Amino acid sequence: MKTAILFILMLLVLIIPHEWGHMIVAKKCGVRVFEFSVGMGPLLFKWEKGGTQYSIRLLPLGGFCRMEGEEEAVDSPTSYSNQPNGKKVAILLAGVTMNIIIAVLAVTISICITGVVTNSIGDVNPSSPAAVAGLQSGDKIVEINGAQTKSWEEVSEGIRSYDGKGSLDFTVERDGKEVSAEVTPEYNEEAGSYMIGITAGVSKNVWECARLGPKTTWELNKAMLQGFKMLFTGGLSADDVAGPVGLVKVVDQAASYGIAPYLMLLALVSLNLAIFNVIPIPGLDGGKVFFIILKIISRGKIDDEMENKATLIGMALILALFILITFNDVKNLFG
Repeated sequence: MKTAILFILMLLVLIIPHEWGHMIVAKKCGVRVFEFSVGMGPLLFKWEKGGTQYSIRLLPLGGFCRMEGEEEAVDSPTSYSNQPNGKKVAILLAGVTMNIIIAVLAVTISICITGVVTNSIGDVNPSSPAAVAGLQSGDKIVEINGAQTKSWEEVSEGIRSYDGKGSLDFTVERDGKEVSAEVTPEYNEEAGSYMIGITAGVSKNVWECARLGPKTTWELNKAMLQGFKMLFTGGLSADDVAGPVGLVKVVDQAASYGIAPYLMLLALVSLNLAIFNVIPIPGLDGGKVFFIILKIISRGKIDDEMENKATLIGMALILALFILITFNDVKNLFG
């Protein structure tokens, strides 16, 4: 039951802001929005505000934004079809933009929960080389052998550089003063490297977490783009791709480790949705933007009828892909 709730919540967080982005920008551009719905299927509640019907529907599986002139051309100044190309592109890309914002927020909150690893010492093993040298919990490591260490990665790199001879010269900040210490690392057979017996300190400073949120999201985005590249170049197979059924299992696994991993998963899926949506496949937001560009280049030779036919083909391909991925999800679930 918990997994089902978290899965539905993820769908709502991914889709509702996406559609809300379309609606807000559409209204700003003067386009009439007939309905904004949370959920799909039979209507439960509705109210009207600003010429738009806001709805709550039975099935909590996303939602939609229905605009005038979105499906077919309507001769009206408030119709989407009558808007300049620039406004159409802005409306289309608003949903993707919201998915990126959701990803940044999810990553930032996750980092605030887990904290940011710093170049300060968290714990010191009582019998370790660090303890023997006098290093203490809370010490901020600023130099190792004269090389500045502004992050834990640089601290680890400094310790890994030890060649088994002599000792490492540490400079740490303690109570506002610099303290020097000579540490002789010990070789750890299990880790296969030299270690001194310390763990990283963790900061939960909100501003530091907020600074790191967008940076981490960008790193996730690069990894997602690499994954898409591998999918199209044969580096990944269909079995490596998860759909809604597979996502339920992943949500369950992530949630079992706590809210922070669940939020990171939400960010990954949100970025996935954003990237997929900008692919120029007819029927997707990216496909619609692509056709706007084609119409400009062709100077009207490509018309709405051609776009509608391409959209039908694109939606058929997306449906076929959805069925294939769902089949693989079920096979992997029970295989």
